Amino acid sequence: MKFKKKFTFSIAIDGAAASGKSTGSKIIAKFFNFKLLISGELYRYVAYRIIKDKKKISDRNYLKKITKNITLEKLKNKKLYDPKVSSYVSIIAKIQFIRNLLKKFQKEFSKNKKFIIEGRDIASKILPDADLKLFFKCSVKEKAKRRFKEFKNQNKKIALREVEKALKRRDFMDKNRKESPLLFVKGAVLVDTTKINVKQMKGKLISIVKKAI
Repeated sequence: MKFKKKFTFSIAIDGAAASGKSTGSKIIAKFFNFKLLISGELYRYVAYRIIKDKKKISDRNYLKKITKNITLEKLKNKKLYDPKVSSYVSIIAKIQFIRNLLKKFQKEFSKNKKFIIEGRDIASKILPDADLKLFFKCSVKEKAKRRFKEFKNQNKKIALREVEKALKRRDFMDKNRKESPLLFVKGAVLVDTTKINVKQMKGKLISIVKKAI
């Protein structure tokens, strides 16, 4: 889809783990040719570097240094999704000092003309004035099935019950954490992915964005 040179548009996307928000964000970014930042990858990057460099989470000078040099290219590193990194991310995300450092990167990214930032506190903290705010939700049972399928494809030995339990725990933590909890903000468009497939999601999202534009 083509736009005039001066055209600007911002989209804030929030939602719980495995709700489909990352898939949805990529669909919109590709179709409308928008820049995309998945904010969770920022926290994964910090977790990855701390583990890799064997640093302490309390080393503020080190944290300032690595967050200052983050680039979108560095966020494409597949090692950011290593199980050790994944288990450490929730700890990283609770620390306000780190959130403030990463907020600077997100604010800088928001200087793009047409962009999307996806995460869990985007509409409430990062882009409160976004032109379009989307909030993804999905039933825990359906989320567990999807995540379980992903794990199976990776040959991971894990039970569906364990996946569902972990997602429930993650949802509770995201909604009840002190710093930047997951919130459905006023004016956001709800996208329930429980009973739709990727093709149906694509049609729904394109329609919503076109209407907003």
